[in-house]
Amino acid sequence: MKALFDTVSYQCSKVVTKSYSTSFSLATKMLSNTIRMHIYNIYGFVRFADEIVDSFHEYDKATLFESFSNDLEKALQDKISLNPILNAFQYTFHKYKIDKSLVDAFMKSMRMDLHKKDYLTDEEYKEYIYGSADVVGLMCLKVFVKGDEEKYNDLKGMAMSLGSAFQKVNFLRDIKADFDDLNRSYFPNVDLNNLDEHSKQEIIDDIERDFEEGLKGIKKLPMEAKFGVFMAYRYYRQLLKKLKKTPALQIKDTRIRVSNPKKIELLMRSYVKYQLNLM
Repeated sequence: MKALFDTVSYQCSKVVTKSYSTSFSLATKMLSNTIRMHIYNIYGFVRFADEIVDSFHEYDKATLFESFSNDLEKALQDKISLNPILNAFQYTFHKYKIDKSLVDAFMKSMRMDLHKKDYLTDEEYKEYIYGSADVVGLMCLKVFVKGDEEKYNDLKGMAMSLGSAFQKVNFLRDIKADFDDLNRSYFPNVDLNNLDEHSKQEIIDDIERDFEEGLKGIKKLPMEAKFGVFMAYRYYRQLLKKLKKTPALQIKDTRIRVSNPKKIELLMRSYVKYQLNLM
């Protein structure tokens, strides 16, 4: 039965989310069960694409990525795929009428990671972030507003800002892995070999502006989505707080994390703020 295969596909996306990101998985659990599965489906898709370009060093990444890309196109066209992750994603894609241009922009940024190592201009930087993060936020927003175009357009800019903030925090936290292991440098006009406090502060100020705009959007989200997204926001703000306290020269030599007990504390504090409308 196709229904059973679909159920297995959705469970695969959930397993991918839980296995690759405990923090995102925790935030997703805070979403209403009416939309939770679809966020798993989106995450499973974007995670697999990202893993190809970031992790499979002993294989021909370009060939694997093109195969995945072709399978994606076929899944969206046929509304089924024997790849359970793509089968789950295509269902969410069609149910919420996600714009194909968002998927194309995401795949373009992932493809850039196959060969591009440095982002030398603000335009290149913004294009990459739009495709790697902003559009993922917009896909999720489609689910959060249940396809309501008016709400979607009202929240679109703020959702992009939140996606940008999350991605930039990841860039700052993962400087060591990106630079040393993958030989990538995302921040334009920044010498990562000699990251100084001034450059670090400029990056943080930019992230803070994105967070400020993103929080405005969180406050306008439907109830089914608001607390889960607020939880993710609080987690990334905690990461940024720790990055602020870390000397610039040490950021490249370590990877900032939020401990599991701290995540639970954040969850409890976030719930109190949410209930008291103190967001």
